Amino acid sequence: MSANPASTTTDEPSGSGFRIPKVPFWAQIVAGLVLGVLLGWLARSQDISWLYTTLDKVGHIFVQLLKLAVAPLVFFAILVSITNLRKVNNAARLATRTLLWFMITSLIAVAIGLAIGLITNPGSGTGLTPKDGKLPEHSGSWLDFLTGIIPDNVITPFTELNVLQIVFMAAVAGIAALQLGEKAQPILTLSESVLELLQKALWWVIRLAPLGTVGLIGYAIADYGWDLIGKYATFTADVYIGCALVMFGVYPLLLATVAKVSPLQFFKGAWPAIQLAFVSRSSVGTMPVTQKVTERLGVPKEYASFAVPFGATTKMDGCAAIYPALAAIFIAQIFDVQLGVGDYILIAFVSVIGSAATAGLTGATVMLTLTLSTLGLPLEGVGLLMAIDPILDMMRTATNVAGQALVPVIVSAREKILDHDAYNSATASPVDDEAPAPEPERVPVAA
Repeated sequence: MSANPASTTTDEPSGSGFRIPKVPFWAQIVAGLVLGVLLGWLARSQDISWLYTTLDKVGHIFVQLLKLAVAPLVFFAILVSITNLRKVNNAARLATRTLLWFMITSLIAVAIGLAIGLITNPGSGTGLTPKDGKLPEHSGSWLDFLTGIIPDNVITPFTELNVLQIVFMAAVAGIAALQLGEKAQPILTLSESVLELLQKALWWVIRLAPLGTVGLIGYAIADYGWDLIGKYATFTADVYIGCALVMFGVYPLLLATVAKVSPLQFFKGAWPAIQLAFVSRSSVGTMPVTQKVTERLGVPKEYASFAVPFGATTKMDGCAAIYPALAAIFIAQIFDVQLGVGDYILIAFVSVIGSAATAGLTGATVMLTLTLSTLGLPLEGVGLLMAIDPILDMMRTATNVAGQALVPVIVSAREKILDHDAYNSATASPVDDEAPAPEPERVPVAA
């Protein structure tokens, strides 16, 4: 949670006796959270319509700016990340180990979600009934998931922001570029330049995160209020506790025992990305920050540039593991449907295999409908959770991003390519200091 040392120094304008401190970015976010809660409470309690509208517009504009960069950012990030694997020794092994750890952590997360749900019975005593639910506008099924990967044309995925189809096209283009070799170099050079341009533009949006925080948190409080949260108190607490157990329990344990590095140091380095994810509710929007903190934690740049974009679109411990497990139990209890051991195994299977359906965007509706349709639960149950979704999505996305930074660190440590000196000194916030990380030397992976 520390900031760049440069951010704690003061700037002294010439001819002035005053020193103006530079406020660290994490402090700006915290201030935005506090101010948003206060303004949201004021707008709701005093029925101030203009303040309610202003908070809504500010938060909406911030999210729209993030979404504006999502489609091209995902395409070029995946394309470049795949082609960058040619610079890494034993790339296939690294990719396989990365995917394996994605699956292991997802299984642990879904097991925790199921355990919490079975212990707390979040659907009991809420006062909600099946009549309170409604069908979602968009639903997911295994057939839709499998057939929806391949687009009808190359334009629609970008206009409709179908991230899964964009990932598919980027992966095909990246593999084709690897096969072409030198003939594809002009395209790769252009793609790398476009990616840098997009990331630079997204940095400007990220710097607006404190203002976006005020709008998003303020509107959530003004619109939903504490009464609504009270109806979902157990379920909300379950999601936050489950995510906290994964992020601050499982992850540190894996870092200490598997990677054999300091968990505290990991959070010092990764906190800017986790914090921004909590506010923005977008794994893809946070991706430039996630990649920067991952590199500063000592993960080789060539590997990080593959693992982080891959994780931002497929690694969702919060949205695709903990949340659907708890939501399935919650909805089953509301609709008085008994779940058995086989159903819980199906939930774990969907969480591991279908997590790409969340695609790194705000919300996890598609993943939830995919889970419900697999279990045969009423899709109207999704409507029961829509109102509370933004509150839940903040913690879910923070957990997603923490996992997306965690796995590259674990794999790098296990493969003995982690720069431990860089890891132990990673304390700077990438938003306070945009200086590029030093180019790591290519280190051969141990046999």
